[in-house]
Amino acid sequence: MIQGQGTVAELDTRDGLAKEIGMMWDNWNSMRQEWLNEKLETRNFLFATDTRKTSAGNLPWKNSTTLPKLTQIRDNLHANYLSAVFPNDDWLRWEAYTLDDAEQAKRTAITGYMSNKVREGNMRTTVSRLLYDYIDYGNAFGDVVWVNETTKDEETGEVIQGYVGPKLVRIAPQDIVFNPTAVSFDKSPKITRSVMTWGELKLMYDDHDQEWLEDAIRKAQDVRKQVHTHKHDDFDKSAGFEIDGFGSLHNYFTSGTVEVLEFEGSIHDDDTGEFLKDHVVTIIDRSFVVSKKANPSWMRGGYKFHVGWRFRPDNLYAMGPLDNLVGIQYRIDHLENAKADAVDQFIHPPKVIKGDVDEFVWGPDEEIHVDLDGAVELLRPDLSAIVNTQNEIIGMMNLMEEFAGAPKQAMGIRTPGEKTAFEVQALENAAGRIFQEKITNFEVNGLEPALNSMLEVARRSMDTYDVVRVMDNDLGVEQFMSITKDDITAKGKLRPVGARHFAAKANRIQTLTQLSNTPIWASIQPHVSVKALAGMVEDILDLNKFELIQDNVQLFEQADTQRLMQELQQEVGAEAQTPTGPQELM
Repeated sequence: MIQGQGTVAELDTRDGLAKEIGMMWDNWNSMRQEWLNEKLETRNFLFATDTRKTSAGNLPWKNSTTLPKLTQIRDNLHANYLSAVFPNDDWLRWEAYTLDDAEQAKRTAITGYMSNKVREGNMRTTVSRLLYDYIDYGNAFGDVVWVNETTKDEETGEVIQGYVGPKLVRIAPQDIVFNPTAVSFDKSPKITRSVMTWGELKLMYDDHDQEWLEDAIRKAQDVRKQVHTHKHDDFDKSAGFEIDGFGSLHNYFTSGTVEVLEFEGSIHDDDTGEFLKDHVVTIIDRSFVVSKKANPSWMRGGYKFHVGWRFRPDNLYAMGPLDNLVGIQYRIDHLENAKADAVDQFIHPPKVIKGDVDEFVWGPDEEIHVDLDGAVELLRPDLSAIVNTQNEIIGMMNLMEEFAGAPKQAMGIRTPGEKTAFEVQALENAAGRIFQEKITNFEVNGLEPALNSMLEVARRSMDTYDVVRVMDNDLGVEQFMSITKDDITAKGKLRPVGARHFAAKANRIQTLTQLSNTPIWASIQPHVSVKALAGMVEDILDLNKFELIQDNVQLFEQADTQRLMQELQQEVGAEAQTPTGPQELM
C-alpha cells in the first residue's frame, strides 16, 4: 500500500511468491554491499586517467598522476589467459563413457557440431568478457540459452537464415545474487536481475508462458496507470517498493522499463501452499509472477555456472588477482606524486629571505641587494630521496606482477643471471605455476560446464538437421556433415583442453630440444621413430594446415629435383650440339 499525505492508493496487489523473491534479492544483495564497494574502488583505479577519480585523490599533492600498473597487469593476465584457453583450433575433446559413444563418427559429429556453434555463436568474445570478470571481480558468471535468430522478410516472405543453436551468455556479477554461505553455487538458489522494455519481455517467453505473462503485464500496467495520478512525494516513503538503480519509485514506474527477477532453485509458494522443487520463477516489478515452471535442465541447478579466482573459506564470493594490489597501487600513486612535487620543488625551490633585502626580480643575471645581515637562500629537497622514491616504485611494481601470478616471462622479460637449459625450463615451469593453475581452474569450472550445457540444450531443442563443417584428419580436407539430434546424443563429456594442452606442448618441445643435445639422445636414437617424431613436432608447433609433414615427402621431392636436373642437362647438351651459325658451302 502506498500512502501519501491524506492519500491512500490501493496498489499493493503483489503476489506472495513475488514478494518473497524480491525480499530474498534484497537480503542477499545487502550481504555483499561491502564486496561491491571494494570492486567499485578497483574499477576506479583500473580506468582512472588521474588520481582525482580514485581514493588517492585525497592526498595533499599538487600533481595527480596515476601510474596504471593495475591496468597493465589486468591486460597482461587477460591476454595470456585468452591465448592459453584458445591456443589453436584443436582445443575441444570428447570423452565418451561407453564404447559405442567413443566411435569415430560419433566423436566427429559432436566435436564438429560444437566447434561450429562455438565459432558461429561468437563464444570467444563471450569468454573474453568472462575472463575480464574473472580478473576484475574474481568471479565470472555465465548461462546457456537456445537462440533462433532466423528472420522473415515481411515484404517478400523470404526466410533469412540466422544463427540457430546453443549460445553462451555472460551474466554481470552485479546482476546475480545467491546464498554466499551455501555449500556450492550449484546447490544454492540464485536470482538473476535484468532490465528491459515490455517488448523485450514478451519476446523472452514461448506460448506456454503467455497466460502467465499477459496477466502479470496487465496488473503491472494497471499499477502504472494509477501511479500517474499521484504526486512524486506520495512515493517517497515506499521503501518496500524501491527498485535498485532507478532512484525513486515514481521514476521507475514512469521510466518505460521493467525490472525482471528470475529465481532458480527450490522455494515454498505461500499463495498455493505448494513446495516448488528445482523451479524457475520469473517476476516483474518485484510484484507479479510472469512464469513458473520446473527447471528444464537435466542436472539440478540449471545451466548457470560460477568460477572464482581465489575462494574464501565458507564464502562463495571469491577474491580476484587485483584485490590485494589496490593498496599497492594507492601507494605507488602516492609516491609518484610526492616525488613529482619534490622534483617541482627542486626545480623551482622556495626562497628564504633573511634580514633587510631590497626588492628584486628572480631570474638569470639579476642582482639582489642585501645588508650585512641579509641573505636569500633556496630550500631544495634532498635529491637522494627522489632517487630512492623512484627505486621504491619500481620495486613495488615488480612485486605486483608476482602477487598477481603473472610470470615475467609472460611479458617477454628474461630474469637476470646465466642459466643452463634445464635451469631455464625449471624456472619457467615454477614461475608459471600459479598462472597455469588459475587458467586451468577457469577451464575446468567455467568452460567445461558451459560447453556441456550447450550440448544438452542442443539435444533438447534441436528439431531438425544442421549442416556443419568438419576437418578430415586423414585426408586433410574440409567436409560438410548433416547433424541430427541423434548424432549428438551420447553418454560422455566435452572437455576444453586448450590451457592444459598449451602448457603441456610448451614443456614437451623444450624437453625434447634439450634431450637431443645430450648423450642420452645418441643412445636412444636407434629406437626413435622418425615419422612419429615428425608427427609430434607437427602437432606441437601447429603446422597441420601447412602440410609440411608427409611420409617420406623429402625423398620424393629430391627425386623430382633430380629428374628435373637431368632433363635440363639433356636440354643444355642438345642445345650445345645444335649449330647456331650459317654453314659454309663445300
